Amino acid sequence: MSATAATTGTVEVRGACPHDCPDTCAMRITVTDGKAVSVTGDREHPYTRGGLCVKVDNYLDRVYSPDRVLYPMRRTGPKGSGQFERITWDQALDEIADRFRAISAEFGPEAVMPCSYLGTQGILNGLNVGDPFFAKLGATIAERTYCDSGSCTAYTMTIGDCAGVDPESLVHSKFILIWACNVMSTNLHLWPFIAEARKRGATVVVVDPVKTRTAKAADWHIPIRPGTDGALALAMMNVIIEEGLTDDDYIADYTVGYEELAERVRKYSPEWAAEETGVPAEDIRKLARAYATTQPSVIRIGVAVERHAGGGQTVRALACLPGLVGAWRKPGGGILQLPLWAFPVNWGAMMHPEMLEPGKRVVNQYLLGQALTGGLDLDPPIKALVVYNSNPVVVCPDQERLIEGLQRDDLFTVVSEQFMTDTAQFADIVLPATTQLEQDDIMFSWGHLYVTYNHRSIEPLGEAVPNTELFRRLAARMGFTEPVFRRTDEEMIAEAFDWSAPAMQGITLESLREKGWQRLTVPPPDQYAPYAEGNFPTPSGKVELKSSIAEAVGNFVVPLFRQGSNDHQPGTPVDPLPHYIPPRESARANPELAARHPLNLVTPKPHAYLNSSSANLPLHRRVQGEPTVLIHPDDAAERGIATGDDVRVFNDRGSFVVKAKADKSVLAGVAVSAYGGWRMHTKSLSTMASLNPTAFADLGNAPTFSDTLVQIEKA
Repeated sequence: MSATAATTGTVEVRGACPHDCPDTCAMRITVTDGKAVSVTGDREHPYTRGGLCVKVDNYLDRVYSPDRVLYPMRRTGPKGSGQFERITWDQALDEIADRFRAISAEFGPEAVMPCSYLGTQGILNGLNVGDPFFAKLGATIAERTYCDSGSCTAYTMTIGDCAGVDPESLVHSKFILIWACNVMSTNLHLWPFIAEARKRGATVVVVDPVKTRTAKAADWHIPIRPGTDGALALAMMNVIIEEGLTDDDYIADYTVGYEELAERVRKYSPEWAAEETGVPAEDIRKLARAYATTQPSVIRIGVAVERHAGGGQTVRALACLPGLVGAWRKPGGGILQLPLWAFPVNWGAMMHPEMLEPGKRVVNQYLLGQALTGGLDLDPPIKALVVYNSNPVVVCPDQERLIEGLQRDDLFTVVSEQFMTDTAQFADIVLPATTQLEQDDIMFSWGHLYVTYNHRSIEPLGEAVPNTELFRRLAARMGFTEPVFRRTDEEMIAEAFDWSAPAMQGITLESLREKGWQRLTVPPPDQYAPYAEGNFPTPSGKVELKSSIAEAVGNFVVPLFRQGSNDHQPGTPVDPLPHYIPPRESARANPELAARHPLNLVTPKPHAYLNSSSANLPLHRRVQGEPTVLIHPDDAAERGIATGDDVRVFNDRGSFVVKAKADKSVLAGVAVSAYGGWRMHTKSLSTMASLNPTAFADLGNAPTFSDTLVQIEKA
């Protein structure tokens, strides 16, 4: 069954997981008499194969939770009190439109700012759903660089916007290097392909400061100091070049800048890298030799690899490695970052950038706390904030300042949500949002090569509406008459892709509706080696070991409102060759700071939550367990801390309180606390977001969550 027309009897509806996750699982929803009674994985899907992770396996708990926000609400008590009353949609829309008009008249429309990210990653309801509305309004542009912006900048500088390795082709890999990615918790459906490769004789190596679930299952775990990944990658290049392990024909035919790169990496010896990374020099040599000589080899990089001062240059180095050893020659060889580059999504039809006024102010959401409290000296100041698809109190740094800003009496805050989150608690108006079962959408993936159609399987509960309908209603109430604001969901789905693109040949809207999902029209996994003879989407068509983009335009991603001691300031050129930028917060870079705060805090994705999504649901909280900070036994003993103690994790920016867990799975000098738990559930009414810096990484305005020094003491 492909639609929700039936209100009696039992039907099965095809859907897609909406989460910001590489797996984008195909789902099947069983509906009886108009109510969803089960959500399962689609066993026919070649990649997700019928499995759903713990984040989605009980999706009905989310849909039918008694805590759902199902009606528009207006605040009645102090901001943050959680005191609201039900109002009608007309009342909510009238109040929002009146406040927007009044604020725009007094301060100008830039006094209104949206705040959103990927609470859903559907093409319709996801990242860009509100862009046309705020462009027409003339609001401040919210720059969204929480995730992969630095990595994508570096990646495209090196090999262009290419899809990289087909994840399904990893079964043909002989050497799998997983770098800063806990596959078993954050990319679960890739693991069966890795496991199959191991059965066929492949070696699996994990580079990570923590012995994660994935690292425990690998053949070799290489623990590394946070933020020093670039040093290891450059030292691998040093060994590969010095020992003649390069694929000279591939380098000659399909790369540019080799001679300059070879000269550059001469100084990055394994001995030097051992001092930086904590990885023994002989282990660096062993890794480099195995990676270079066991072909096809593949590197799977995770989002975390960019989250420190030199994250961009780290990805530059990692993206160069496959070209040096000719890994691209065969299926299963190369680098796997974001296969989303293969999808011909018609982003322009979703965003309508032509509606933007030239010179419109841009503020990065990473700096939202400063934007709301005067730290950026904005003129006009932010007087209205519209939050959707995000929970910034938990996911944005500078938590204490952000809350201070949200408590302003003169700030009008609107939040569209499924639940009364930490952020919604501070809203003036809360609007009810649908779940994936209550909306239509169409999905690309950043982890595989399948387009997936999500059919609405049940009618929206209460008065909840999809994001598409929310912005149709807001536009109508504001008097916006452009056709873009009258498009139906069906019309938007029809515009979602360039259906004439080669990757979409044989895929139609009708076939997707019927089948639920289809693989892009690309070679099958056992033949997928599109870069065996170059053909990279770079200016040269080759792997750019020396970046022509950096040479031509310098710092082409211009930082906006940078704070802190950054390595690159606006307008300064980017070195076209990969190089090492050490962490800012480390004993080597800042010994005075490290003397007071000697532990490096790493905040990975949780196993049972997707960012902060599901962190309020009872089953997910039980699976995830009580929030903890993981520290090495030696660090615990030095502080008189035992497993189970309440401890305070702090630095000059803030603090939070959690249970301690002493365990050798983490490096000495490193503290690990999974993020995503809600502030309201903590003992300290604070999370690790209160400790993270607001300084950007070297490229793409990427965040530096992992570049954070802290101290820990008994609470």
